[in-house]
Amino acid sequence: MTSSAHDYAFDSIDGAPLPMTSFRDKVVLVVNTASACGLTPQYEGLEKLYADYRDRGLVVLGVPCNQFAGQEPGTEAEIKAFCETRFNIDFPLTAKTDVKGDTAHPFYQWARTELGEPAEPVWNFHKILIGKDGQALQAFGPRTDPQDAAITAAIEQAL
Repeated sequence: MTSSAHDYAFDSIDGAPLPMTSFRDKVVLVVNTASACGLTPQYEGLEKLYADYRDRGLVVLGVPCNQFAGQEPGTEAEIKAFCETRFNIDFPLTAKTDVKGDTAHPFYQWARTELGEPAEPVWNFHKILIGKDGQALQAFGPRTDPQDAAITAAIEQAL
C-alpha cells in the first residue's frame, strides 16, 4: 500500500522524469490546469502564491489536463509557451495528464483514497495540498481562488 505522494512520479512538461520525491520536505499544491478555461486567470494567483511562499518551501505543481470540455488541447510545447508568455509561470508543470476516472494518474487515485471524494477533480484548477511528509492534507475546489484565505491558511499551517 502506497503511503505518500512521494511514491509517485509525473513526467515534466519537457519530458524529463519528475518524481514527487524531488519535493520531499516541501509543501506542494498540485493543481490540474487548462489554457482555455474560464478559470485560466487563476494562473496569476498560483504564480503569486508560488512567488510569495517558494522561499519558505512551497511548490506549486501545475498538471495540464484535457479531460474537462477539451480545454487543454495543445501540445506540451504549446502549453508551456502559453503559460510562460501569458502568465509568466515559473512553477513546474507536468506533461498533459488524466486526473479523473479509470485513466487518472496514480497520484490522483491515491489522493482520492486518502481524502475521499473532495480530492477527485470535477473541473480544471482543482487543488490538492500535500504536506512536507508527502501526506495529502486538503483538497480545494476549482472555484476556490489561489489567494483565498482557506488556501493560504492551510499553506501557512503546513509550512
